[in-house]
Amino acid sequence: MKRLLEKVLKRRSLRYWQEMAETAPAADLDELRGMRSSARALRRNLDRVIHEAEHRLALPVIGSNVIRKPLGTDWSWRPDLWKGQIPLPGMASVQPRAQVCTGATVFHDCRRSELTVRQIRNSREADIAPFGLRMDVFRFDGSFLSLVLDMPEEAARGLRLRHLIKLDVIVEMEKPLEIFARLNIKHGPNVEQIVRELPLNAEECAVEFDLAYTKINEKRVEKLWVDLIFEGPEMNQIILRDVTITRRPRAEL
Repeated sequence: MKRLLEKVLKRRSLRYWQEMAETAPAADLDELRGMRSSARALRRNLDRVIHEAEHRLALPVIGSNVIRKPLGTDWSWRPDLWKGQIPLPGMASVQPRAQVCTGATVFHDCRRSELTVRQIRNSREADIAPFGLRMDVFRFDGSFLSLVLDMPEEAARGLRLRHLIKLDVIVEMEKPLEIFARLNIKHGPNVEQIVRELPLNAEECAVEFDLAYTKINEKRVEKLWVDLIFEGPEMNQIILRDVTITRRPRAEL
């Protein structure tokens, strides 16, 4: 009943202002002043609604899992940190081994932490991921800073030596720094590691890990995770706009 009444009131309101627009050219000045005051008051609220709607509708949809996938992809993943809002959006003086959210952990060995992390809402036209991660690093007296992303169980399921794993990262920095990506594959008691350097001075960068050059035991693969390692991050702001991982089998010759 409430919705029905709202529809009726909207129709009446629209019809009223249509009539006002049609009669305005012939209205006397006193009547026109009253119409103008009412129209201005209404316009202020309409402009607020339009502004908020255009802003929010222009943003990537929360929960969106749209991913650019290479041909032949059999598994793809975007971590929750970039897909949905996390319970604790920001931390200051981040401690060693601090969990940003489930499956995402910051590691460093600073004696005095001057590092902050915050989940931000992506708003650029080019953004696909709803959220991003911003890290502000001030004084840094440690030897390493890394963000560890635990991949879900599905990543290990059916993993073969003929697979290629691709990591796509959209990153912004105040000043250039080296970023390394390390893929870790636990198979039985052993952990295989492959390290790749992300291209410098490129906002959208990608690296591939070819499992053919590893010695993993396909039957004993248990877990995969990725380390993003930042070299010399002092006095820098790093924004990871998106992180996605895809897996595809190599073409048979």
